[in-house]
Parts: sequence; structure tokens; C-alpha cells
Amino acid sequence: MGETASMQGKFQEENYRVIAVDDQNLVIRGTLTGDVLTITNANPDFPLTLEQYPIGKLISLSIPTSGLPS
Repeated sequence: MGETASMQGKFQEENYRVIAVDDQNLVIRGTLTGDVLTITNANPDFPLTLEQYPIGKLISLSIPTSGLPS
């Protein structure tokens, strides 16, 4: 199993809670592992907001399978 497939499985098995947000970064913590991840907004024209991602919101992640560079 490749690294991308391994990471995708890990992300799909875990839920995350929002612990911080600003215009360009979303910081989340895994509910099972406690792992903290920072997701950087790739499009600065559309800033992240507390309305979209309130502190404590439960989210899940997925990795798109199409469009990944090879």
C-alpha cells in the first residue's frame, strides 16, 4: 500500500475537532489519537472563517483520489 493510500485510510478512520482558525489556517485535533494537524488554505481569495469552522466543530477529512499529481 502506497503512502497516499496509507494516509487516506488514517484520515478516514479519524474525526477531528477544530481547535483554531484564521484566514489561512485551520488547526484540528484527532479525537482518537490527539494528533494536531494544520491545514493551510490554498486559495487566499476565500479566507477561512469562524462561521465556517467554529471552535469545537467535529469534522472528518478525505483525500481526493482524482487529480493527484503522479
